[in-house]
Amino acid sequence: MSRSPARRASGARDPYGLLPDRSWLAPGLSVIGLLLVGSLTVGLLNGTVPFAGGSGNGGGISTRTPAPSNVVVVPEVTFPGAIVYAKAGNLWVQQGGAARQVTSGGHDSMPSWAPDGQSIYFVRTTEEQGLWPAQGTDRHYRMDVPALMRVRVTGTAEPEVLLTGRITRDTRSWFYWIRQPVLSADGTTIAMISDGPDPTNGDAVLQFYDLATEQRVVPDVPENVPLGHQDPSWRADGKFLLYVRNGRSGSRGAPVIYRWDVAKSTSTPITGPGYLEPTYSPDAKYIAATKTSAFGNDIVILDAAHGREILRVTDDGDSWAPVWSPAGDAIAFLHIAGQIVDLRLAKLAGSAPDWTVIETLDLTQVSGLDGGSRPDWYVAPEDLPATPAPTVVPSTGGSGAP
Repeated sequence: MSRSPARRASGARDPYGLLPDRSWLAPGLSVIGLLLVGSLTVGLLNGTVPFAGGSGNGGGISTRTPAPSNVVVVPEVTFPGAIVYAKAGNLWVQQGGAARQVTSGGHDSMPSWAPDGQSIYFVRTTEEQGLWPAQGTDRHYRMDVPALMRVRVTGTAEPEVLLTGRITRDTRSWFYWIRQPVLSADGTTIAMISDGPDPTNGDAVLQFYDLATEQRVVPDVPENVPLGHQDPSWRADGKFLLYVRNGRSGSRGAPVIYRWDVAKSTSTPITGPGYLEPTYSPDAKYIAATKTSAFGNDIVILDAAHGREILRVTDDGDSWAPVWSPAGDAIAFLHIAGQIVDLRLAKLAGSAPDWTVIETLDLTQVSGLDGGSRPDWYVAPEDLPATPAPTVVPSTGGSGAP
């Protein structure tokens, strides 16, 4: 997405923390600000995953064949349920050793499953002309206006617009961010990252949007102004939600995973700096997350109560965006080799917390998936193994939390 005029009155800040809006540079730099905590936060905020060329820890430019227009799956590698992801701005669902395209047009991202597996929620951008003041003068801009969308997984109907970020004030037009929508277990509430409804008076932070009332709630949670939040992820029972509070340490990002208690309306840090993209295990006792370091990004498993790292799932520095299988025995994640992003699967063996990674397999090959769109995994209840009910985790913070 892009937008470029100054967003706030004198004395306020750019939403992603690059410069105060008092600077005439703020309009153009707001695009860069989006990238810092946006579609490739893993690489941009933390300086590890490139857009093209090289591995996450500084490898050389790849000479591999460019990704084809379709998704190339490994048909002999199967898994229960279905995984949704984005490629070239379109949504795909991989299931039973095959992948099929669900949307078209090249403007879709950030998909997540509805709890019943019948629909997919995502963000669609539309190119429009904007008119907004900068330095006291109205100026025209090209905008990528986001909308919260829902599409039936069967693809038998056109996607439905649930919320648009478009803003109209008199003769002026502008927009606010809508990012990373995820639906609660009861199907009523979308958790998302947004600076709406008034982008001139807020940062891109955690918000809750009620689908029935079309009202939003912005919880009172800590923020490192103006870096905001990212990566909301519900627990299976809907009682807790994980999210990331963005931070900075010098020139590097310092993201911290927090837990939001729905009943108490309180948030608690789970980890120290360096963790993002959390996802609960099916029994809610563990968290798969991306760990960032000077050597790149890797997938780890954490104790959900205290944020202790109990297993390193990858050690290549080129892996991020984990999603835990609802069956509990595997983690899918994105992986970059040279210029190409693909989906991989780590199979777990043993009993928690003493798992071992018995093998890591390619689910796609040279497919060029969208690195800024985290995959999501759905398995029908009848295909799941029997698991205990989620354990209510303590409200105390992690040992390394600030």
